[in-house]
Amino acid sequence: MKYIKISSWFLAISMFMFGVLKFVDPFKGWYTVQVANSGLGQLSYAMGIMGEIAVGTTLFVCLLFRQRISTKLYNLLTGFSFVTVIIMMLTGVYVHLHAKVPADVLPLKIKPPYIPIFFLLVAFSNLILTARNMLKAKRT
Repeated sequence: MKYIKISSWFLAISMFMFGVLKFVDPFKGWYTVQVANSGLGQLSYAMGIMGEIAVGTTLFVCLLFRQRISTKLYNLLTGFSFVTVIIMMLTGVYVHLHAKVPADVLPLKIKPPYIPIFFLLVAFSNLILTARNMLKAKRT
């Protein structure tokens, strides 16, 4: 399905890029303040970065080597990636809504969680469409 392929590329590039950007200033400083002020704990700092890079890399591998990966493994890896994005974006919504996290350390300096909700919806739609396609394939 064309939507899933395009949106998966979008998620792969975006998640990988956002993970890597957290190693350079000013993004590193902003992310540090977000984690510290939201009360998520120091472990979530590394988990957030590594999660974004891992999801991006996993989706890149799946998309680039689609012909060499079995359909079952492809669906498993992409499905796991979509669920991981959903969890990370729910955390992002929490951070955006947290009273102690100032807007000036958030993406685009906006307090409403528009960006994490958008990514959450893209990942959720991919997850639903992938599951639906798997069910169709099983019936035939």
